[in-house]
Amino acid sequence: MATSALPTTPFTRERLALFVLLAFAAAGIVLTLLIAGPFIPGLTWALAFAVVGDPIHRWLSTKVKSPELAAALAVLTVALLLVSPATFIAWNVGEQATSKIGQVQEQLSSGEWEKTLQREPSIRQWYARISRAINVREEVRNLSQSLQRRAGEWMQTAVWGIIQMLIALFSLFYFWRDRKEVLRSIRSFLPFSDRESDYFFERIHAMTHATIYGTLVVAAVQGALGGLMFWWLGISGAVLWGVVMGLLGIIPVLGAFVIWAPVAVYLATQGRLWDAALLTLWGTLVVGLIDNLLYPILVGKQMRLHTLPVFIAIVGGLFVFGAAGLVLGPLILASTVVIIEILKFRTLDGSSAEEKIQ
Repeated sequence: MATSALPTTPFTRERLALFVLLAFAAAGIVLTLLIAGPFIPGLTWALAFAVVGDPIHRWLSTKVKSPELAAALAVLTVALLLVSPATFIAWNVGEQATSKIGQVQEQLSSGEWEKTLQREPSIRQWYARISRAINVREEVRNLSQSLQRRAGEWMQTAVWGIIQMLIALFSLFYFWRDRKEVLRSIRSFLPFSDRESDYFFERIHAMTHATIYGTLVVAAVQGALGGLMFWWLGISGAVLWGVVMGLLGIIPVLGAFVIWAPVAVYLATQGRLWDAALLTLWGTLVVGLIDNLLYPILVGKQMRLHTLPVFIAIVGGLFVFGAAGLVLGPLILASTVVIIEILKFRTLDGSSAEEKIQ
């Protein structure tokens, strides 16, 4: 039985030119990514600032006719409201952390830690048992050297962070000045209709706004209030503990009380009962309940994503993008959710997405 030959497509000059063009395009994309690699952290921060500072830029755009001037004023405002306080806090946290590390390192180097252990009979017995198993002094010496190396690495990281912040502010100006052209370019690459594209951007704006301002801003306020009370009570490292309380405020179930509650117990054991009671009342009534007051004011009726995926997005974003992941994680999550919604509209019953998008 004869079989018919499969149809073949002639390998024309035009097809060869297309393959060569695709190869050049792929090589150009790879080289461009390699060149842009050192700038990616700064560009990521610029995108994060663009999302957080979007209400500021929108308001200035209605007051100032010049796009360049509106973008410049918005960047200056973000630098004053966000970057300067963040730099001040980061500097103080680094200074306090370095001071604590220096104290620990001094204790380790001087051998004072061993004398302290020897004063406690119960601890002395455990120390004797551990010393028979491992060389404690050698391990302590290694720990001291490791802390010294870490301090140098943190200093290099701080300098690199300042450079990336300057890149972020420089890029942010163009993100806002050329906002319409950027959105138009993104629209041209999206496989959506005009109505679907409008729905995509509106939903992302509402969801990220609700998530960022409903989660991050409230956590930052909780950390600031907790750190303020620590400073008022004369507790060492108030700025450092305030930042830690703010970060814990992002995590469901935990929160700032993980820090202030043990401190209140410690103050009570030291005979500072009034300070312990004041810290407990402040932490419970002010820090603990600020979420219920601020969230409706900041977010209103906008939709916030569920707590668990937001938590995963924020923590995962921190691992992938660094500190900018606090904003980029929820942004990526919201984009994915909206894309899935549009796909569901298209495939649920065969009707077009435009018929379901109001």
